[in-house]
Parts: sequence; structure tokens; C-alpha cells
Amino acid sequence: MILLLGASGYMGAAFAHELKRRGRQFIPVGRKDADYTRFDSLLAYLRATKPEFVINSAGYTGKPNVDACEQARADTLQGNTLLPQTIAHACAAAGIPWGHVSSGCIFSGAKIVENGEVRIEKDLTKPEARAVVEKFPDRIKGFTETDTPNFSFRDGPCSFYSGTKALAEEAVAGIGQSYIWRLRIPFDEFDQSRNYLSKVQRYAKVYDNVNSISHRADFVRAALDLWERRVPSGVYNLTNPGFVTTRQVVALIEKVLKPERAFQFWENDGEFYRLGAKAPRSNCVMDVSKLLAAGVSMRPVWEAVEHSLKNWRPEKTST
Repeated sequence: MILLLGASGYMGAAFAHELKRRGRQFIPVGRKDADYTRFDSLLAYLRATKPEFVINSAGYTGKPNVDACEQARADTLQGNTLLPQTIAHACAAAGIPWGHVSSGCIFSGAKIVENGEVRIEKDLTKPEARAVVEKFPDRIKGFTETDTPNFSFRDGPCSFYSGTKALAEEAVAGIGQSYIWRLRIPFDEFDQSRNYLSKVQRYAKVYDNVNSISHRADFVRAALDLWERRVPSGVYNLTNPGFVTTRQVVALIEKVLKPERAFQFWENDGEFYRLGAKAPRSNCVMDVSKLLAAGVSMRPVWEAVEHSLKNWRPEKTST
């Protein structure tokens, strides 16, 4: 039996769906069942229920986006750093392995191969970096699980949200048997406010950058496969192999969905941060070699994006 924390959230609902599909017994744990923010309460619940695995998909993302986390710093720190630390200690004390939905937003940029050497470029909007992205995409390499986060409190500037997610990975490192699953800009075919493809279609102006992204169902399947196959615990990047630019995604949306609107883009970072955002944004490419080496696969990013758009299910609106 599995305990699922945060089952009502965007990623929690995806875990619940996949667990049902696999015929796995699980308990969606809410605050009314156990105050899992408190070590003593959670440990008592773990000892009473004796689960074989715990999934933490709870966290604080801010609504409508991470800008809200800049104002709700106590809630952001509690949900993204202190909560996983509490879960880690409680699971270790009970001898139960667990998995935590982390984020790739603790990185900025990518690695660029030049003349046989690799350098890190934190800003992929620079003309010279963007030229490599568009003309020589094979020279763009992602961050691995052994790389030190470069969009964090220790290597800023960063958003408060990203800072707390990076701090959480530090806080749970070496405590018990934990899987740290790094999610990156979730999307799928279901139109919803948290869906990247929905956001792109609804923005008044679109922010163009380069990113690795995660199909929601692919992510939870990969996460569960890692545990079910008893792959060694640790940090895993769970993004669909490859990367996308926002302009490429918009072009595919126009081709497949044929929206009536004309998309407009922010002229540059200066305009975007002056008029469209408050907190710095993470834009990065992730390396999934460790995941693939473990025998767990996710579809190539463009296959997943195209499939999502060709099977698009618009959000139902009340009349």
C-alpha cells in the first residue's frame, strides 16, 4: 500500500490516476487524516498504516504563478523546504522509502559544446547562444543530477520558489531512502491552468526561451517505474528527452489547433521583466542520461508535445 500526499494537486491527481491504472492500492492523505507537516503526527500515521512507499506531490507553487511566492514566503518555505525535510525524517525513522516531486527550476541555461570543450551558459536568450540552439541543437547539453544548482539561494539571482526547491534537495540529502524526481514545466493534452500548453495559448504575450519540459503522465510513470524496479534511490531528472523553444511550440499550436488568435511575443527579457513578471524565471535544459541508463524511458519531447496537441481536450466552460 502507498501513501500519496498532495493527491488533490495537479501532479498528485496524475499519480492517483496512474496508481489506479496499475492496480496499486493507495491512500490519498489529506490534512484531516494526518497533519503531515508535523514530524510526530506523520510518524505516528506511518507506523499505524505501515505503507510500503510514500509519495510527496504536495508543495507551494503560488497562484497564478511563482510571482505569488515572492509575497507568501513563509508558506513557500514551509511547503517546499520544511515539509519534504519533515517527510524525509519521518520516513527514515519508520524505515519507509519515499519519493518527492522536486523541480528542474533550480537550474538556468544549459551546457554548450564549443571546440571540444563544454561551458555553462546561464542565459540562452543571448544571440550567440540562441544561434547555437537553432543551428546546432546537438551542441546543447543539459544539466545532470551531479551538477550544482545555479538558480538557487546559493547561486542567484533566483525566484524565491526556486530557492526553496533547491534548499529542499539539500535538506533531504542522505536522509533515509529517497527518490528525488525533478519535474520541469508540466504539460499534457488536458487543457488546464497549470498546463504549459494551456498557458502558452492564454498569455496575452508569450515569453520565448529554451526549456526541457515534462509530460505529466510520462513523468509519473517514470517516477513509479524507478521505484517498482527498485532502481537505486537518489536524484533523477524526469523530463522528456530533448528541449523546445516557445516559438517552436507556438508554431506547432498554430499548425495543429489553428487558433483564431495571433500570438505576440515579448520583445526581450527587459520588456518581459518590466511589464510581465516580478520574479526571475528559470529556463534550462536537463540531461536524462541517468534515467535512461536505469532502463526507464520517456517519449522524446516533440513526440509528447505533438501527441498532446493532436489529442487536445479543451477545458469545459460553464454556460
